[in-house]
Amino acid sequence: MKLLSLNVGRARAVEYTDQPEGMTGIDKRPVDGPLRVTAPGPKGVGGSGLAGDAICHLRHHGGDDQAVYAVAREDLDDWERELGRTLPNGVFGENLTTWGLDVSGALIGERWRIGSEVVLEVTSGRIPCRTFQGHLGEKGWVKRFTRRGAPGAYLRVIEPGEIRSGDPIDIVHRPGHDVTVAVEFRASTTERELLPRLLTAGDALHPETRAAAREYLAKYGA
Repeated sequence: MKLLSLNVGRARAVEYTDQPEGMTGIDKRPVDGPLRVTAPGPKGVGGSGLAGDAICHLRHHGGDDQAVYAVAREDLDDWERELGRTLPNGVFGENLTTWGLDVSGALIGERWRIGSEVVLEVTSGRIPCRTFQGHLGEKGWVKRFTRRGAPGAYLRVIEPGEIRSGDPIDIVHRPGHDVTVAVEFRASTTERELLPRLLTAGDALHPETRAAAREYLAKYGA
């Protein structure tokens, strides 16, 4: 398992986003690094956890619980075959393009060591948005991406440090529940009845998802 590509985005104006002033950093491009990874601060204040990476809409993106976004190269390859087009590393707006790692099959709370310093913890899947659809230029992309159910993973920073393309990735902790990123994503999108199940992931679960699960449980029961 390794970090195939380390990707950062620069803020630029586009026509397809409803973000403030039409700016987005979703178009991420590979860099060699090393780049420093740190906890950026709470959502609404902190941006990306990766140095030099632009986050333009802090209300929905960035912050400690979405500090870094990872996508498996194998998933990009599957989409290439389905869409009939080349999808370079970083095209989904991911900071980390991995190889040999089942990112959407990772457990909430699973921890990865990247290189010799950085440890990241899985918190949730990525919810697709209008900006993502506009960036890809694929009609109906939000629904199509949601149906696939392989959203990639957001991660929080447990141990900061520097990473670079080619660094090995080691899974250093697997929690004792069965809530994967894919399950969390389905619960948050198309199968809301799964929400109570997510609570077994405990405090590792993204706080917004945890709040939604508790609200569902209070309203409908298990």
